Amino acid sequence: MSQLTLIATAAFGLEAIVKRELQQLGYEPTSVEDGRVRFVGDAAAIARCNLWLRCAERVLLEIGEFEARDFGELFDRTHALAWDEWLPVDAEFPVRGRSVKSQLHSVPDCQRIVKKAIVERLKKAYRRDWFDESGPCYPLDVTLLRDRATLTIDTSGAGLHKRGYRKLVGKAPLRETLAAALVQLSYWNESRPFADPCCGSGTIPIEAALIGRNIAPGLNRSFVADEWPQVDAGLWGQARAEARDVIRESLDFRINGTDIDTTALSLARQHAAAAGVTDDIHFQQKPLAEFSTPHKYGCLIINPPYGERLGEQEDAEGLYRQMGRQFADLETWSAYVLTSHPHFERLYGKKAGRRRKLYNARIACTYYQYPGPRPPRRR
Repeated sequence: MSQLTLIATAAFGLEAIVKRELQQLGYEPTSVEDGRVRFVGDAAAIARCNLWLRCAERVLLEIGEFEARDFGELFDRTHALAWDEWLPVDAEFPVRGRSVKSQLHSVPDCQRIVKKAIVERLKKAYRRDWFDESGPCYPLDVTLLRDRATLTIDTSGAGLHKRGYRKLVGKAPLRETLAAALVQLSYWNESRPFADPCCGSGTIPIEAALIGRNIAPGLNRSFVADEWPQVDAGLWGQARAEARDVIRESLDFRINGTDIDTTALSLARQHAAAAGVTDDIHFQQKPLAEFSTPHKYGCLIINPPYGERLGEQEDAEGLYRQMGRQFADLETWSAYVLTSHPHFERLYGKKAGRRRKLYNARIACTYYQYPGPRPPRRR
């Protein structure tokens, strides 16, 4: 059990960022596929990766992978896996499923077969005929892709985007994992000014503050594997203690978040307080047309309205034109804008230096990047 095969799942487009995060934690990915990054680690890696991965959605423990073109093959290959090494006699193990381009396309049937195969395996291992499932939870996933089954146990529980600070949600919320990715794809670091002039309920500024202060995003929440005997409580305690030890005291510049919506800003302040970054962010009610900054260099990261709903497109397009005029004089700033609007560059009045395809929930978006010059070195 010393070497485990683990999978960090991610939204499409974020796999390379998750790979880099794993490398920074000391884990070398063995493969990168659509929506998932495989790597090898020990039990401590389960704790550390759940605490530290900012852009991954979950950390899964892979139990087995095999070809399965009929239910008999699915049952036999599942039954052959060493489930008793992970599932204690009182384990609760709900089975979730997904099937894509596979002959076994009935997900409920696949879930039923996998559950039955595991129960039969545990009956032999524990010499009993009934399991009340009253103990720790081990959420199981069976994923079938092109007739290849992957069986995993979810170590995270609630998705990693649920940091614990956002109890209240405003309109069109941006997932924390995507907000962190927008920051990590930019040129911003903790020594540079940062602004979000369409900050809404504050997710991008808060994620930037967590990154700048080096606060582990999962530090203030729990995970389903917290209750597993295989991941010793001492490992979780050590991982959390190490995370607290490396938190930076403060940022060189306070992050600025402005918006015209006072209700959203009220939520933003509550979220920042829950995340422990109140002193790092200045939230202010201000229309984008009044945005200004005394700093010569810095980064703007914006997730403006997309105009997806009927009747909102004209307002969004007007906002993009306003952004182009307002930021025209900020030649030494870097600007980054996420939107699904196909004609953003024309409305903004400038071609992006770089573009990256990302997904905000199920909305296909482009991350338009306008990198500015590197600021001069400080003496």
